[in-house]
This record gives sequence, structure tokens and C-alpha cells, in this order.
Amino acid sequence: MTDIQGQSLPFILNGKDIRAQAKTGTGKTAAFGIGLLHNLDVKTYQTQALILCPTRELADQVSKEIRRLARSTANTKIVTLCGGTPMHPQLNSLERHPHIVVGTPGRILKHLKKGSLDLNNLKTLVLDEADRMLDMGFYDDIMSIIKKIPKKRQTLLFSATFSDEIKTISDEVQKDPVDISVELIHDDEMLQQVFFEVNRDTKLEALISLLKHYHPESSVIFCNRKQQCKDLAYALQNEGLHALALHGDLEQKERNQVLTQFSNKSSSILIATDVAARGLDIKDLQAVINFELSPDAEIHIHRIGRTGRAGNKGLAVSLFTASESFRIDAIENYQGQPVTIGNLSTLKDQKNFNLIPPMVTLLITAGRKNKIRPGDILGALTASTNLPGKQIGKIDIFDTLSYVAVERSVASTAEKVLLNGKIKGRKYKVHTLP
Repeated sequence: MTDIQGQSLPFILNGKDIRAQAKTGTGKTAAFGIGLLHNLDVKTYQTQALILCPTRELADQVSKEIRRLARSTANTKIVTLCGGTPMHPQLNSLERHPHIVVGTPGRILKHLKKGSLDLNNLKTLVLDEADRMLDMGFYDDIMSIIKKIPKKRQTLLFSATFSDEIKTISDEVQKDPVDISVELIHDDEMLQQVFFEVNRDTKLEALISLLKHYHPESSVIFCNRKQQCKDLAYALQNEGLHALALHGDLEQKERNQVLTQFSNKSSSILIATDVAARGLDIKDLQAVINFELSPDAEIHIHRIGRTGRAGNKGLAVSLFTASESFRIDAIENYQGQPVTIGNLSTLKDQKNFNLIPPMVTLLITAGRKNKIRPGDILGALTASTNLPGKQIGKIDIFDTLSYVAVERSVASTAEKVLLNGKIKGRKYKVHTLP
């Protein structure tokens, strides 16, 4: 077990309310997921657990993890309800009450007002990334939801930070919660952290020099504003790099596509704001780059904690201007040790530099609603071709679309195989994502 699981599960299984401080990637989803599944009555089709998340990405990630945990429990129905997606499919999913609902506060409240979601038999409420929900202005929505659920329930609150606002909402919605905290300490042997002072007008040039020197196969670059994410992605694309931006202006389909391409190694650089990246659990991330420093030292620690996980070495690089020295002081005070300041003049370009992703993503216009499974796509690609399974990567299935990653060298062949062949006896449109 991870620290958060070992500390929280005994209390969760005993029905206690908990107030837990834990960052993304510590295993908290499994902690509350195991607890609510343990108390689930699958023979009764009533919504017994509600998990509120700040973003669609986190809600989708939590849903996937709960489904994985529920594989050994037959007939467990889990529904995800988030804004930015059509209401009609969600209404259809709610006709037979799901056991577990995962969603964002705004959309959950909309269903409650519409009468399409019944929470009268709720046993467990989970507030995941509670601090981010408050930052995004969801306090009123959360409280409106809580007024519509049973007072006798278990409430589990997870937050990366414990601000006064978190304590206030905990006092209002929880009963004698058990406090649990997992330290935000990074292993210096596994995480190399370096800061570089730059001029504001040469930031892009410095960033490219860093990429050429360290050559990370995968990196998340943080900006503080969504427009800066867009501008930086465009600038890096003009330099021949495969960079994608993740921000609040993207439609759900676009967000899914960006995250899919990055997670399946079809893109090497993801540029994101803190809000957009919150809750993302990207495995084997080699580098985090702060194109802009966060105004909050604790958020900085959360950012860099996305790399150097699970026994893998990671790199955290931050750019700062002379006027931001006070933020370096704040980071040093927060982590209790000095930071390493690097010199841009010592960076060296690697020979034959490129960050061309090893994989390419093919989009197929069929998904769960077409009863498509990963094995169906894999079978269509390998059944009567010379494409070995080892050249086919991650397969992601959504409601109406599917994505399959294939090695770059066979992308054209794989696209033709799918276009000319059939999946489960039917032809579907297929194209390669840029």
C-alpha cells in the first residue's frame, strides 16, 4: 500500500469521515475506491456513492480507476457526469440508477435540479481535490448538492492543501473527521531539480536549449495562463517539435485527444495550466518544466512531484527572471533546503537532436456505443497482416471514438489495414492524427 492508503483505509472501511492531505499520484483514488466498493450493495440499483471532482479529466481518470477496482464485483454500474458533454446520453445512463456517480459539481447539480439524478440513498460522498474545486469557485454548487443528500452518510475529503477554506467546508459537511496527512517530500536521489535565470524576451530560446540539452522523451511544461499555453505550443510547433496544449478552452473531445496522444507517446510535450493538469496521473513522465514559476511555493512542489515517481528518476527544470527571486526564496523556505541554480551557458546540444514521438495515433470513428473493445481493434490490425502486436501500443476507447497508437514506421500501413478491413464485421472511418 501507499502511505495514504495505509493510513486512510482502516478508517474508511470503519465508516469514519476522513480529511486527508494527499497530492495526485499517491494512490488516494484506490483508497476511497476500495472503501466505497466494500460498502456497495450491487443488488440494489440505487446511487450509493458520489465522487465530486474539479475537472473532467480527473473525473474520467477516477471513473477508470473505480471500474478497474470493480472488475471482480459483477454488475457494478458507474456513470460519469461532467459538463462540456451532451446531456442526452447522460440522461439515458441515469434511467437505471447507477451504483456510483463521478462528476463535476456544476453538472451534478444540473441533474439534481432536473430530477434525473436521485441521491436519496447515498451512503458515501467523496470530495476529491477539494482545494482545487474551491479555487474554481465551486463552493456554492458543492453546498447546494450537499443539501440534497442524506445527512447520515460517510464524507471523505481529499485535498492537496489544507487552507482555512478547506477546514471551513470540512466543519460544515463532516462529522468528527480523522485527519490524515502524507508529507510532500521529494527524494533528491530520484528527482533532479534545477533553476535557470533568464531574460523575459529570451525565455523561448532558453526553453529550446534546455530541451536540446536534457532531451526528455516526455515533458509537461507549465504556464500560468491558458493563452500562454496556446502561444507556446504554436511556437514550439514552429520549431518542429510535437507540442500540444491543454487548457480550459478545449472541448471535451479535444481534451481527450490531447491527453490520449501524450499518454500513448504520440506527442512528446504537453503544455498545461495548473487547473487543466490537476488530477492528471501521467506514468513515466521524464521531465517537468516550469516555463513560468507558480506564485505559490506549494503548487510548485505539486508540479515537480509529477516526475520522479515509482522508482523512476525525474527532472524538474524551472525558468525565472531576476524580478522573481523572491519566489525562489519562498520555494527554498517551503522545502527547507536551497535550490540549485544552473547556468544556461553550460548547456550543450545533443547531436542529431529531435523529439519526434516514437508512436502515431490513429483515430477510429467507433467506440463503446458500437460495442468496440481494445481486442477488436488489435485483432483487426493483426489478423491477416504482417503487423506484429509489439508494434501496436495503447488503445483508448471512448463513447463514439477510439484511438490506437502504432509505431511511427508502420503508421501508414496500419491506417490502410483499418480502412480496407473491418472491425467486428463493420467498416469505420480512420485517420492519422497530426
